Amino acid sequence: RVSPGTGSFIVIDRMTNVTVGAGMVHRMLESEPPYEYRTHDSKAEVVWNRSSVTPEMRAHIKGHAGKCIWFTGLSGAGKSSLANALEIELNRRGYHTMLLDGDNIRQGLCKDLAMSEADRTENIRRVGEVAKLFADAGIIVITAFISPFRSDRAVARELFTDGDFIEVHVDTPLAICEQRDPKGLYEKARQGKLKDFTGIDSPYEVPENPEIAVNTDVQNLEDIITRIVRMI
Repeated sequence: RVSPGTGSFIVIDRMTNVTVGAGMVHRMLESEPPYEYRTHDSKAEVVWNRSSVTPEMRAHIKGHAGKCIWFTGLSGAGKSSLANALEIELNRRGYHTMLLDGDNIRQGLCKDLAMSEADRTENIRRVGEVAKLFADAGIIVITAFISPFRSDRAVARELFTDGDFIEVHVDTPLAICEQRDPKGLYEKARQGKLKDFTGIDSPYEVPENPEIAVNTDVQNLEDIITRIVRMI
């Protein structure tokens, strides 16, 4: 039908609130639905809901864009200490941050997961998705996870645009990590009380091209944090 009653609209610039266009709905068109419902596949009933507020608009309010700083390395390498120190420094400088730590996530979001290879993969997948949401909110999200498998870290990286995912390999030698053994996990693994422990009976796949590689055995914390902040 042709009728002014079908409605009208205006186009407004999101950043300035200036009206930049107007129009009227002239005719309704018959069209196929955007997807086909399939009772055997729940994904068929899910459509991405695009927000009117963009990541760029959120970044404009905060004064900086969201990013993900992904610390990876063996248990005891110093990931959590570095992540905490980095957040303190960024907070001091007025940046909006969120720290996701492996042990903390395991007590909530991923408390249903064990330590099998499949569960570790799912653990990192969930963390990557959460990190992306924080980054889209204009927050610099810092993660501290062993994340031993390259493929899992690659999946997390693919969620972000170039430059928004900074992989920090905490390349502290196994001997030093085992010597520190802050949680007594290496001792349990050596005694056979802890199975599939990274570095002992489960592999750690070293990052091939991390944005930053550090070693907490030979570098002090302040120098490492300064280097990371400069990249951010």
